[in-house]
Amino acid sequence: MPIKYFEAPEIKEQVDQLTIECEFHHIAPKYVFCVRSKGSKAKRTIARIHGLGKIWQGVLKQPPTYTIEVISEIFDKMSPADKERVLIHELMHIPGGFSGGFRPHKGYVERKNVDLVYKKLIQIRASKIQKNYG
Repeated sequence: MPIKYFEAPEIKEQVDQLTIECEFHHIAPKYVFCVRSKGSKAKRTIARIHGLGKIWQGVLKQPPTYTIEVISEIFDKMSPADKERVLIHELMHIPGGFSGGFRPHKGYVERKNVDLVYKKLIQIRASKIQKNYG
């Protein structure tokens, strides 16, 4: 069965929210799209990010654009917290210049850094709750 792609508005909403909450100020949410794939043969891949390369940006007269793909067979079975970590991981691949390129795993998009961002996110959310009800 060939891989199929579907719109994922609920993932897009979550990505937009994470962009704000995690203070990824360099990311332009209107140029980040989200899809869910089904039928992937990937065994260890949960999600991936695709960029519109410079040549395509020029030919199509489009700004830098990214698409986050979640692999339904794996991603959909995860806990909400793990899903957030995966999406943070993918967002961390987007470089500060929002150029269409990617930040590498080594030295930046590593588990320890994703966990630091996630921990900060949880603290921010707890602080907001405390302000609203404290």
